[in-house]
Amino acid sequence: MSPAFLDFCERLAKGIASQFGKDCEVTVHDLENIDSSLSTIVAIENGHVTQRMVGGSAAPELLSVLREGPEKMGDIVAYLHKTEDNRLVKSTAVFLRDADGKAIAAITINYDITMLVAVQHILAEFTAGAAGDGVQPVEEAGAVNISSLLDELIEQSVAIVGKPVALMSKQDKIRAIGFLNDCGAFLVTKSGQRVCSYFGISKYTLYSYLDEAKHAATDAD
Repeated sequence: MSPAFLDFCERLAKGIASQFGKDCEVTVHDLENIDSSLSTIVAIENGHVTQRMVGGSAAPELLSVLREGPEKMGDIVAYLHKTEDNRLVKSTAVFLRDADGKAIAAITINYDITMLVAVQHILAEFTAGAAGDGVQPVEEAGAVNISSLLDELIEQSVAIVGKPVALMSKQDKIRAIGFLNDCGAFLVTKSGQRVCSYFGISKYTLYSYLDEAKHAATDAD
């Protein structure tokens, strides 16, 4: 990464973090010079969100994309996951490419939405009586975005497998569900029920597939 390009990325990261405040972490990853320790972070703002700093490695979700190979890299947009101290984070990773289309850097945005979700629940409980007066409850209004996010994650899981659900084998579904788990999809209320319905499986089968996906990930590491 050239000094001029790094300077641009650093200023962009600082601008985004300043715009959205202390709960918004922005990291710049150098993908041209990844060493054996997978140290990719060359700049970071509000690193307290994920407890990382310059010289640290990318998040597991980004690393899983890197392992797929440069030619398969696609932006990862608006996925949910939890930090080690159980805070809920909404993240996006955008790849920056050279003139030949090769991914040379990535900028990731990690927004801590833990307090926002807590406030959403408080407001939903406080305004629950308004539903009978023709006013949309806050819980329903707030749930629309979360619901859309889950739909997007499910679509991404299908795209990763590369075939429609009707043609998926058991291993295909395990891979898709493993992706959803890694992205934090199951942190969304009633997401398990929707995933079961979408993939045509029972809740028992879902738990079984989750276990198999976790074991496969462990074996790969």
